[in-house]
Amino acid sequence: MTILASSAATTEPTTQGYLSRWFGKTSPLGVVTRTAGGAFSLGVLAIFILIAIFAPLIAPHGPFDIVRDAAHHVVRLSPPTLANWFGTTNWGMDVLSQVIWGTRVALLVGLISAIASAVFGTTVGLVAGYFGGIVDDILMRATDIAFAIPFLPFAMVVISMARPSLGLVIALIVAFMWRITARVIRAQVLSLRTRTFVRAAKASGAGPLRIVWRHILPNVLPLSFLYVAVGVQSGVMLEAALSFLGFGDPNQQSWGYILNAAFKAGAMRTAWWWVLPPSIALALLVTSVFMITRAYEEVLNPRLRME
Repeated sequence: MTILASSAATTEPTTQGYLSRWFGKTSPLGVVTRTAGGAFSLGVLAIFILIAIFAPLIAPHGPFDIVRDAAHHVVRLSPPTLANWFGTTNWGMDVLSQVIWGTRVALLVGLISAIASAVFGTTVGLVAGYFGGIVDDILMRATDIAFAIPFLPFAMVVISMARPSLGLVIALIVAFMWRITARVIRAQVLSLRTRTFVRAAKASGAGPLRIVWRHILPNVLPLSFLYVAVGVQSGVMLEAALSFLGFGDPNQQSWGYILNAAFKAGAMRTAWWWVLPPSIALALLVTSVFMITRAYEEVLNPRLRME
């Protein structure tokens, strides 16, 4: 009985510690959900993620399916009805289905571009900040060149010369976003490489790769995670901008592509049911990610926390 009691006593604090680390008041999720705006934003983001995952089961129609009535006539520019909650387009496509499928594209572009740009930017910042010298000069001059290139004109020229695709859009967004992360991480590494623990690692015979990987990288990862969150909203907005201008993937039904189709049809002012749903979805997703990012900043900087 004593052994069982002692084992149970040792197991319970471990479980409680694990839960408190993720759901406690000082944990990232705890700080995010501490305010009403943060909790609401986290719930909105969770709903978008569920919609993207279960889009084939939720959407009444395919992304490019034509809706027909009982007489097999195409239902064109129909206002919201019980059969089509968000109405239809001039080609007879269901707007609700388009918005649902567009959620998957928005999150896919946002997550992949944010993670890829954060990984690439963090790597550049680590190498430039730790090694310095000519390596730092080369990498930072490349970063300066990336800052000098405007995204939309450059992306439109590249897409016009190549075949439009979702992969190309993601690659262009990554090429645009990594530069900010690289600058910030480099500045952080310049401060960390002079710390006592880095000098102690050098004195013990640790090589540069081990020092960067084992000692410096863990200290800049929270900052990298912050730029992943920032990159999600930037990626979603940039993809929507390209699609609205007609440079998105024509084989993918994104929110920007829906607005572009409404603009081409001259229905921006008349068919409100065609314009409002993707616009509201885009605004909700970007705002929720921004609010979560703002709350995550409080985790990194305790001075921002509200008592």
